[in-house]
Amino acid sequence: MNSKIILASTSVYRKDILQKLQLPFDCLSPDIDESPYENETAQALVLRLAEAKALAGANLYNAINSNDNNENIPALVIGSDQVAVIDGQIIGKPHTNEKAIKQLQQASGKAITFYTGLSVIHSQTKQAFSLIEPFTVHFRNLTFSEISRYVELEQPLYCAGSFKAEGLGIALFEKLEGDDPNTLIGLPLIKLIDLLKQHGMDVL
Repeated sequence: MNSKIILASTSVYRKDILQKLQLPFDCLSPDIDESPYENETAQALVLRLAEAKALAGANLYNAINSNDNNENIPALVIGSDQVAVIDGQIIGKPHTNEKAIKQLQQASGKAITFYTGLSVIHSQTKQAFSLIEPFTVHFRNLTFSEISRYVELEQPLYCAGSFKAEGLGIALFEKLEGDDPNTLIGLPLIKLIDLLKQHGMDVL
């Protein structure tokens, strides 16, 4: 299929992961309200937001091409969203050192499940394929000193769960459970390859 690839995200982490596929792509930033609905489950939230980001990215891509009077080459637009769940509670990005420390204290010694929603939509037909990919992190029993030192060193203030698995965050873990380590960082590549294939695009 002769389609462009668009990542509907400005996340440097997702961009770095997608570059592993060695396919050319562009990034767009859809303006999406990520607030959860009342009583919305983590799985429902990440699926809804991933699909909303992909659709908003497709609409933005079409609008840009229309305004530029360019030939509207179809695009496959990727949307993704992720949350962590601790003790049945959805955990987002901490934004402050204090909240990051509190999140990691809550996670200490526990198994935390991350849910990543993934959606790929065709910019012209609006056909979308979507899924939810879980990944479980088993945390070590962490002391307050270890947690504080980690937050001070890596400043994971804009990461759900308050850690960077691709960096020093690995020192917080006892074991990882999941099909694809990229999922934990925010973009499950194995499943993304499957969704692209459903749209007729082969990575190799």
